[in-house]
Amino acid sequence: MTAEHIETLIGRVVLKDRAAFVELYDLTSAKLFGVCLRVLKDRAEAEEAVQEAFVRIWKNAASYKPGGFSPISWMVAIARNHSIDRLRKQRGGHVEIDEAVQIPDSGPGPEAQLIASDTGRRVTTCLDGLPEDRASAVRGAYLEGYSYAELAERHAVPLNTMKTWLRRSLLALRDCLGGGKMEEV
Repeated sequence: MTAEHIETLIGRVVLKDRAAFVELYDLTSAKLFGVCLRVLKDRAEAEEAVQEAFVRIWKNAASYKPGGFSPISWMVAIARNHSIDRLRKQRGGHVEIDEAVQIPDSGPGPEAQLIASDTGRRVTTCLDGLPEDRASAVRGAYLEGYSYAELAERHAVPLNTMKTWLRRSLLALRDCLGGGKMEEV
């Protein structure tokens, strides 16, 4: 489990790639469970908290800035903060946290979160700018893992047409994300 691999998975989660999310969960859930357990000191509470933390990770993946802070530190901060929030609710708002639980929050700051969320919105906007069949093909190829042949069959087009769709769609997405105007695909 390398930081680069975790960053790649988070990037795919931004695009709502469920397979990447499952892999991210498999690789990191034990560590996040340990964090939740240290804070909550109750196995059942920690299990529930880690599940809720992963829901937050799914919803807020676009707020992670690749190349900045460690991706696992970002995830630990989410799990830790969520666990502390659960404790506060249980105890009426006041929580005494021992030093073992005080893990420094090395997550991205507000500015980095704003930039990352903007990038996620831009990717979604650019995908939405493609014709529906092209956007569906891109999602199928790069998020769902379909082969060119499977996509060609799914969209009832020749294989070479599907390859052209994907190549042109990726070029249009690159132009759109680069600040240019999306070309017709």
